[in-house]
Amino acid sequence: MVLSAQATDISVNKATNPLFQKYQTPEEFLKLGESGLKQYIKSIGLFNSKAKNIIALCQILVDKYNSEVPDNFDDLVLLPGVGNKTANVILNCAFGKPTIAVDTHVFRVANRLGLSKGKTPDKVSSDLVKTIPDKWIMNAHHWLILHGRYICKARKPECTKCELTEYCNYYRKVGNK
Repeated sequence: MVLSAQATDISVNKATNPLFQKYQTPEEFLKLGESGLKQYIKSIGLFNSKAKNIIALCQILVDKYNSEVPDNFDDLVLLPGVGNKTANVILNCAFGKPTIAVDTHVFRVANRLGLSKGKTPDKVSSDLVKTIPDKWIMNAHHWLILHGRYICKARKPECTKCELTEYCNYYRKVGNK
């Protein structure tokens, strides 16, 4: 998650597959060190600061959390390189907590569909957690991301392919012209 900021999933997966085959624990990453880690992730944007954050994060996990990732938002966002979005992804995907991670796709889709009128990712996340029924909350951010990537695109939404137009504020305003 820390590697994904300002990078594509494809570039992160390409870099991390060989990395994670050799290194999995915070202790192993600490032994690898910052310069060793950079050799694996140098194809990812901002790799210098990401390597520094990951090594610092691993040290904190070892020292403070017995090498375990904390399972609460407040502790997660204190870790180097972990912001609100990353914390929410970890809570949702790793710990099964009903959170919504808001990236640019989720932000755009939520506002276009009228699920939120929030002007910040935190507000959109809060609105979505309140709006989305419990039975769908665990996968909702994945669905919203995919919808935003492939249908409700930023510059040229493909409203003719969308099955949500009857609910969509954006479509009512501009999409059906």
